[in-house]
Amino acid sequence: MAHSEEPLAIERWSKALLSANATVRLGICNLEESALQIALVVSDSGVLIGTLTDGDIRRGLLRGLDVNSPIDSIIHREPLLVPRGLSRDTVMQIMHANNIRQLPIVDENRRVVGLHLWNELVVSNARPNLMVIMAGGEGLRLRPHTEKCPKPLLPVGGKPMLEHIIERAKAEGFQRFVLAIHYLGEMIQDHFDDGSAWQVRIDYLKEDSPLGTAGAIGLIQPRPDAPFVVTNGDVLTDIRYGEMLDFHCRHAATATMAVRAYEWQIPFGVVRTKGVDIVGFEEKPITRSHINAGVYVLEPGALDALAPGEHCDMPSLFSRLHGSTARTIVYPMHEPWLDVGRASDYASAQDSIGRR
Repeated sequence: MAHSEEPLAIERWSKALLSANATVRLGICNLEESALQIALVVSDSGVLIGTLTDGDIRRGLLRGLDVNSPIDSIIHREPLLVPRGLSRDTVMQIMHANNIRQLPIVDENRRVVGLHLWNELVVSNARPNLMVIMAGGEGLRLRPHTEKCPKPLLPVGGKPMLEHIIERAKAEGFQRFVLAIHYLGEMIQDHFDDGSAWQVRIDYLKEDSPLGTAGAIGLIQPRPDAPFVVTNGDVLTDIRYGEMLDFHCRHAATATMAVRAYEWQIPFGVVRTKGVDIVGFEEKPITRSHINAGVYVLEPGALDALAPGEHCDMPSLFSRLHGSTARTIVYPMHEPWLDVGRASDYASAQDSIGRR
């Protein structure tokens, strides 16, 4: 006879409760603080109105919402729900059949009484997927810091930037890394060796000449047999690499690019014209766009678009894939992010890590 599956203790799932009047910012905070990857949106009496996930928030940001917008329009109001007392096997079958990782438990009045998590039901959280870190750049804009030290080894908060990236990925279950090295690459290899000091495996790709942010991955041997993550070695972010990988797989994409919302304000009043006629005015308008955040997920087949030894940047690879009708998508980020490319960025990174 199958045993009943015990849900999370109340002190854990209750952290996921969120008021229907909350803003997107509060939704993000809820997800980060509970670490359960779901918010349970409830009425004042505890009745479940719907759920909110990281994906719901990202889709809302793509539609033009910002962190101060109400969550009302992005609540998933028809989530799958279960009663108490189901067996572990039944819970796992339901979650597997519906491709979900969180399953709210409610009573006969739809009040939340618990939450099942897929990760709590599965013993191992280790990921077999490879993570490639581009660590070969010369860091010219960071001179003199990089005259005798490769940029990824520059210390931030007492340890190299590259070490922050590896440790964060390791905490999410990544165990296999490839570091693409060129400028002062022997220093990186001497520091990390085979990765055993971090309880991970590290291999190296040595570029004879710089191959761009995508070119080096065309040299990977053997070819990965599962989707793999690629990140620039100078990007410090709180992004969850595993969640991005799951997002990529759910959308059946060939290539996924993390993007950040970016806005700037024109410092003048803009005159709208049609020919010589004035048709309107806009005072110091704000323009919004998305920028490449330097973190990607690729299918092994994406490597077919690269020739070994050919210089290629990641945007060019995405353009090639898009032109071949492969599905290329974005993963909109809201997490803290910093591309450490200039001295001012390096100072910001030191301040940011120091405050943690």
